[in-house]
Amino acid sequence: MNKIYGSAAEALDGLLHDGMLIAAGGFGLCGIPELLLSAIRDAGTKDLTFASNNAGVDDFGIGILLQTRQVKKMISSYVGENAEFMRQYLSGELELEFNPQGTLAERMRAGGAGIPGFYTKTGVGTVIAEGKEHKDFNGQTYILERGIFADLSIVKAWKADATGNLVFRKTARNFNPPAAMCGKVCVVEVEEIVPTGSIDPDHIHLPGIYVHRIVQGEHEKRIEQRTTRKKETV
Repeated sequence: MNKIYGSAAEALDGLLHDGMLIAAGGFGLCGIPELLLSAIRDAGTKDLTFASNNAGVDDFGIGILLQTRQVKKMISSYVGENAEFMRQYLSGELELEFNPQGTLAERMRAGGAGIPGFYTKTGVGTVIAEGKEHKDFNGQTYILERGIFADLSIVKAWKADATGNLVFRKTARNFNPPAAMCGKVCVVEVEEIVPTGSIDPDHIHLPGIYVHRIVQGEHEKRIEQRTTRKKETV
């Protein structure tokens, strides 16, 4: 089975439809599937729900899909860098389901493991717990969170071999492995495709069984907030 495709558009061919749930990897702008997000924008798919740590910034990441009004709902834990996100949410144009970061990661991982729900203490006594089942274990109250089963996963990795074994680079691993696990189909964009067998099995972060399609490309790798200091003179 050939998993390698020539472009992001080709890798998404036949997978997109209006109203779908997409799990996207990345944290801020670190490790985001920027090529696949651009291809989704160009495809014009609409009424999308994204499960993602955040919505990028106004002109990058998922932010480009907010600009084109293709996103109906976000399942996120942080949305502080995107003015358009804030505008759409406050005006009622965009639905938002807030999740603590650990809960969101576990919801994705649980979906990938076939687990429909789990109990956690995180969020008990807050708005996060409203409308959710409460249960006591050993005298402590927990709330029921449901696993995320996405129609499509889009993630960014550093390296892949032809079978889809993935290696992520440093903090760019972030939400990518659990996001990759929870989709019916997982499409990965990578910086480099290496020969099968060349990755030490102990260095594989995500096995290829979770990966269905791979595309290699060039990446912009933006920084959200660049902070510098003046050069010191002696």
